[in-house]
Amino acid sequence: MAAIQMPNKKVKRILKYSPLYVMMIPGIVYMLINNYMPMFGLTIAFKDIDYAKGIWGSDWIGLKNFEYLFKTQDAFIITRNTILYNTAFIILGLIASVGLAILLNEIKSKFASRFYQSVVILPFLISMVLVSYLVYSMLSMENGFINKTILPAVGLDPISWYSEPKYWPFILTFVHIWKGAGYSCIVYLAAIIGIDQEYYEAATLDGASKFQQIRTITIPLITPVIIMLTMLAIGRIFYSDFGLFYQVPMDSGAIYDTTNVVDTYVYRGLMQLGDIGMASAAGFYQSIVGFVLVIVSNFIVRKINKENALF
Repeated sequence: MAAIQMPNKKVKRILKYSPLYVMMIPGIVYMLINNYMPMFGLTIAFKDIDYAKGIWGSDWIGLKNFEYLFKTQDAFIITRNTILYNTAFIILGLIASVGLAILLNEIKSKFASRFYQSVVILPFLISMVLVSYLVYSMLSMENGFINKTILPAVGLDPISWYSEPKYWPFILTFVHIWKGAGYSCIVYLAAIIGIDQEYYEAATLDGASKFQQIRTITIPLITPVIIMLTMLAIGRIFYSDFGLFYQVPMDSGAIYDTTNVVDTYVYRGLMQLGDIGMASAAGFYQSIVGFVLVIVSNFIVRKINKENALF
């Protein structure tokens, strides 16, 4: 009898949630097309692509594309820049995003809160091409706002920003945080809003200051969200925002030492040499490193606090 009833229960459950299953279909199709079907292209990383023979007919050369990638003179520079920039982005972006979320949570007016949330997330929605021209309007040697207004006001000579490598680690970090902190801020704000207000009321009765409430209530309770977003960011520590490192510096050769990362290097190599195998090898290498970093970071988090682990 039970064996006859079980299928009926499963059918009823499927019918009950059928609208949700239908809503999942576009997302699943997109994921298959965008994330899984391109995996067959990983074979390009191990082949000497001959367009006349096609991908499957091209000669298999093993790890030679990877050798070419790592034997170049710029291998150390692009690896160093990619890792150091992303490390700074993760740490400073986390501080900025959580700080903004806490400040927005303190705004009691609904109109003001919605307004400032829109202002904060607006840079994230702006195209990086437009951002690059906004930066150029600030840094241009001839008509830039900084060179024409700010520096003369403090008695300093104009600076040729696009030929001075030493300034760009700070410029790129600032642009990245300004553009991306708003998106993470909204995620953290949603987590903060979900905290039970009774915790804060009890802390206020005990005489806890606002800073103490943030340190002992807000931060600990949003820690799982912080860990999750940080681990996802660590998984992409070997990837770079191509627009940030290519378009914002206007592809200036004089500052390659501080703006060249794996993604821009591969793009330039692909455009100049047409070596699709090397470009694919770099992408494959980035994926492997990201996967290993996520596994390792999750293992460390699990050892410290199992409940905060991603999986």
